[in-house]
Amino acid sequence: MSAFNAIGEEREIDRDEFTPGVEPQPTWCPGCGDFGVLKALKQALPEVGKTPEEVLTVTGIGCSGKLNSYLDTYGFHTIHGRALPVARAAKLANTDLEVIAAGGDGDGYGIGGNHWIHSARENHDITYIVFNNEIFGLTKGQTSPTSPKGHKSKTQPSGSAKTPLRPLSMSLNAGSSYVARTAAVNPNQAKEIIKEAIEHDGFAHVDFLTQCPTWNKDARQYVPYVDVQESDDYDFDVTDRQEAVEMMHETENALYEGTVLTGRYYVDEDRPSYQEEKEAVGEMPEEPLAERYFDDDVEWERSYDLLDRHT
Repeated sequence: MSAFNAIGEEREIDRDEFTPGVEPQPTWCPGCGDFGVLKALKQALPEVGKTPEEVLTVTGIGCSGKLNSYLDTYGFHTIHGRALPVARAAKLANTDLEVIAAGGDGDGYGIGGNHWIHSARENHDITYIVFNNEIFGLTKGQTSPTSPKGHKSKTQPSGSAKTPLRPLSMSLNAGSSYVARTAAVNPNQAKEIIKEAIEHDGFAHVDFLTQCPTWNKDARQYVPYVDVQESDDYDFDVTDRQEAVEMMHETENALYEGTVLTGRYYVDEDRPSYQEEKEAVGEMPEEPLAERYFDDDVEWERSYDLLDRHT
C-alpha cells in the first residue's frame, strides 16, 4: 500500500498501528519529555482519521530526531536544522499527505531558524512540533536559543549572557496561523493541541516543553503548569492578533519566573495556506506532483518551457 492508494481510506484506526512492528528500544533517557510527544502523536493521529500510510514525519538531528524511529509512519531523517524544507517539498509534491515536521529548540530555533521563519511567513500546510527543553541534549548540554539568561553550561560556564529567544512571539510575527504551547507533563492537553494542529489548514507551530532530566536539571519538570484556556486568571481571544501578542509576551516572561503557562495562543482559520495560494494562481497541478513518477505517459514540464526568454 502506498501513500496514494491509502489516502482517504475510511476505516477504524487503532493507535497501536503507529507503533513499529519490531519496536526499537527508545534511547531517550528515563524521564525525558520526548516520550510525551510520541504519546501525544500516537493518540492524536487516529482521532483525526489518519492511517500510518497517510502520514510523513520529518525530523532533524538531536534527541527529537529519533521520533520517526519510534512512530510507524513514512519518515525522513534530515540533517541538522533542515526538517522544514524537506517537509515543505513533500507537502507540495503530495498535498493529500499529512506532513509533520519535528525538531529540538537548537535544531529548530537555532540552526534551522531561517526555515522556521519563512515556513511560517508562507503559511505552508504542515504541523511543526519543536521539542523545547532549553538545552542541546544529544550533544550533551550546550546552551541553546531558549536557555535562560544566566544558565551555566559547557559552552557558557559563567552563565549565558544572552536573552532567550521568544518562540511564540516570533512565530506569530513570522506569520504562523496556529501557535500553541503544551508540555509533556500535560498529556491530555498535548494530545488535543497536536490534534488541532494537524487538522489546521496552514502552518501550525507547537512549542512543546520537554524536560531534560539529564542535561538540564534547572528546567525540572515544567510544573506546576497552568492551562490558559482553563484558568479564570486569563481571558483572551485566540483569533485576535493583538490579544495573542499580549498573552504570548506574558507567557514567555512567566516561564523564566517559575510559572508555566500553556495552551492555544493564536488561531487564524481564514488565511489561505501556501498551497491554496498557489492553486489560486494556477501554479499547482490538479493531481499530486509525486504521482507523475509512477505514470510513464506523463509529459514533464520544464522551467525553460514555462518562462519567457530574457532579451
